[in-house]
Amino acid sequence: MIILNHSSFNFRNIEKCSIEPHTEMNIIYGENGQGKTNLIESIWMMTGFYSFRARKNIQLIRQGNEQAKIQTEFYSSGRNQRAELIIGNKKELTLNEVKEESPRAMMGTFPVVVFSPSTLGIVRDGPAERRKMLDIGISQIKPNYAVLMSKYLRVVDQRNVLLKKFGEKSARMEDYFAPWNEELASLGAKIIKYRLDYTEKLYEYASDIYSGISSGRESFTFYYSFSRDNNDENEIKDRLVKEIEKSFESDIKRSYTGAGPHAHDLILSLDGRDARMYASQGQQRSCALALKLSEAQITENVTGESPAVLLDDVMSELDEGRQKFILNFLDKRQVFITCCEPSTLLRKERGKVFEVKNGEVKEL
Repeated sequence: MIILNHSSFNFRNIEKCSIEPHTEMNIIYGENGQGKTNLIESIWMMTGFYSFRARKNIQLIRQGNEQAKIQTEFYSSGRNQRAELIIGNKKELTLNEVKEESPRAMMGTFPVVVFSPSTLGIVRDGPAERRKMLDIGISQIKPNYAVLMSKYLRVVDQRNVLLKKFGEKSARMEDYFAPWNEELASLGAKIIKYRLDYTEKLYEYASDIYSGISSGRESFTFYYSFSRDNNDENEIKDRLVKEIEKSFESDIKRSYTGAGPHAHDLILSLDGRDARMYASQGQQRSCALALKLSEAQITENVTGESPAVLLDDVMSELDEGRQKFILNFLDKRQVFITCCEPSTLLRKERGKVFEVKNGEVKEL
């Protein structure tokens, strides 16, 4: 996938900008607070996912305006395509002159991988960040997964409401909850199978990529917290039903469903030790980078489309050897890199440089 033209209007502090990116390297530089990340974020918004910085639409709209607009022309699936996203009270997407029901129509159509300072949360924060990473990665290659996840979370919410309503355990409650448990396990088993398969793909690349980033100093390993006995979805479902039934009494006490993929984790280790607890900030950054670069490789291998890669404020924290490894790994991909001082990155022979100042974007 290649972004041919990208424009945004009244997005964050950007009143109006339009760029024609290079097919490979694009360096976006300027002082802090000028709007570099806003430009990167506007590209990410076209994927159909939530912003990696905010959940509320109002935060994305330039002060004093009622809506923001993003337009993108891109080459994907063997043809030129055009998409427009209007952000107001809700988001409205038009793809190739057809108004879509939801921006999620862009999932799998506009593949992008992003690494920003918040991406470090994959390693240093709680399980929710790692689940989100898995879910976004899977949705890039299996767009129907996002719908499946929405259905599952809706069932979890409904079951939690019922748990709160009943308040305490009674003789007939387990029979009453049996259909909910069945639905929860049925949807949950599909999600777990997707995640297990995706984790295996991640593992194929991430350990080698981490070794390259760190010059082989440490060993990066990980596993999904629901172990796989075999690849049978029915077997996963049966195990999940038993877990749900086993946690029923505690669910009643907490008014919360404790078993299922919404509570699972991706356990990350560095030299056999918990990366969250024992890895330095530099090591955590390398772990997160290895996972995101692996995500790009998986997307390309499965879909045949090489995703655009957005690296926001990454290179300044890496030494020259790590920078060189990452740039070599991303060679031939379309990349957008933000930085304050571009001199160390300008050695690339092919590419474009954009300066951002007070929300204005200028190609140099």
